[in-house]
Amino acid sequence: MNATGNPAPVESHHELVEYLESGCKPRSEWRLGTEHEKFGFTIDDLRPLPYEGRRSINAMLQGLADQFGWEPLTEQGKLIALKDDKGASITLEPGGQLELSGALLANVHQTCDEVYTHLRQVKTIAEPLGIAFLGMGFQPKWELKDTQWMPKGRYRIMREYMNTRGKLGQDMMARTCTVQVNLDFSSEADMVKKFKVALALQPVATALFANSPFVDGKPSGYVSYRSHVWEDTDPDRTGMLPFVFDDSMGFERYVDYMLDVPMYFVYRDGEYIDASGQSFRDFMNGALPALPGEKPRLQDWEDHLTTAFPEVRLKRYMEMRGADGGPWRKLCALPAFWAGVLYDDTVLDAAWDLVRDWSMEERLKLREDAPRLGFKATVRGRSVQALALEVLELAYNGLTARNCLGSSGENETGFLEPLFSNAHAGLTPADKKLALYHDRWNGSVDPVFNESAY
Repeated sequence: MNATGNPAPVESHHELVEYLESGCKPRSEWRLGTEHEKFGFTIDDLRPLPYEGRRSINAMLQGLADQFGWEPLTEQGKLIALKDDKGASITLEPGGQLELSGALLANVHQTCDEVYTHLRQVKTIAEPLGIAFLGMGFQPKWELKDTQWMPKGRYRIMREYMNTRGKLGQDMMARTCTVQVNLDFSSEADMVKKFKVALALQPVATALFANSPFVDGKPSGYVSYRSHVWEDTDPDRTGMLPFVFDDSMGFERYVDYMLDVPMYFVYRDGEYIDASGQSFRDFMNGALPALPGEKPRLQDWEDHLTTAFPEVRLKRYMEMRGADGGPWRKLCALPAFWAGVLYDDTVLDAAWDLVRDWSMEERLKLREDAPRLGFKATVRGRSVQALALEVLELAYNGLTARNCLGSSGENETGFLEPLFSNAHAGLTPADKKLALYHDRWNGSVDPVFNESAY
C-alpha cells in the first residue's frame, strides 16, 4: 500500500517475474485444484437456462447459497458467484455454464469427494426446478443465438473483442465446457520441465477426454470440437507456445509473452474498464489509453494472466487446459492423469524422454489432428492410442509412487480406469456417442441430455 491507502503500482518487469516465482513450493505443499464446467438445461424442453426466472442460473445460485451455506458474490447487484470457507467457488462462464473451482486438495480422493458433494448439492437444487446439467465439451444442440449471456462486465468486453480476432471466439465463451487441474512446481527448472511435458502431451489428454462430437444437433467432424474451437479464437493468446521448448524458457520468458498479449480490461472500483487490444507494456509506462497516467497494480497483473488461453497456462501454478468436460468419473480422472505424470520425478523424466525429440512442426500437427482424429491421430508413426497407453502406464506408476491412500486403503490409480478402458478399446467418449447417434438415437442428439446428465 502507498500513503493514500491504495495498492502500490507495479514499477518494474522484475516484480512481474517475482510474482510468478512466488508460486514455487516444496513438494510437501503441492496440491491439486480441479475445475469443471457443465451446461444447465430445462428437462422438459432441453432449453438452455436463462440468467433470471424461476428455472434459471440465478435460481440455482440462490438455492445453493440458501441451502448449503455458500457465500453470495454480486456484481452490479447481480448474483454471479458463490464461495465457501475452504477456498472453493462456484462461478459462471459467459453462456451460463456452471463451474466449480475446487479447493486446493492433497490428493485425488479428496478431489473426487469434493466433486461428488458439489454435484449432489447441484442436483438437490436443480431437480425440484426441472433442471439438469450436462457434462460434455461443446453444447450439442443449441445454436449460439439460443444462449443468454451472463451479466458480468468482463464478458461483455471479451464478447465484443472476440469477433475481431477469430471466427469461433464467442462459441468458445458460450458453448464450451472443460475440466482442468491446477498443479504446483518447486522451482523454475521444475516448472519448465513440467510445462514442456504437459504442453507436448496436451493433445493426448484431448484424445483421452474427447467428448464434443456434435454442433447444432449434428456430427461436427471432430471428436473434440471444443478443442478445435480454440484454433480459431484468438491467435494472440492461444496455442502451443513454441517458445516454451526453447532453452530461454523460464518465468521471465513467460512474462515477456504475457506482456505481448493484448489486454481485455482493467477492473477499478467495481467496474470493468474496456482496454481491449491495448498493451500492458504501455500500462507499465503509465501510457494506457484506457487509464492515462495510471500504472498497474499487482491485481491487474493477476487479472491479465487470466486472459491468455494457451493449452497450458502459467500463473503461480500451472493449468492443464486440453480436456473436454465429461461424466463424474472423468472429472476425477483428469487430476489423476496429470498428477501421475507430473508429480513424480522419475515419471516426469520418462515422459520428457517420450516427447523431447519431437519437432515443433510435429507438435503443432498433433495439436491440429487430435481434436479431429482422436486416438487415430499419429506422431512419428505412432498412433495417439499407443502413445496414450504408454503415458497412462507412466501415470499409473507415478500414482503408485505417490501412494496417497483413500479411506479404504486404496491408492489413486483406480481413477485412471476409465481412461485405460477407452484407450485399450481405441474409442473416445465422442466415438461412442457418434455410434449411438447413428444407431439407437436415430440421428438425434436429444438422448444425450438424459444419458449424459449428472
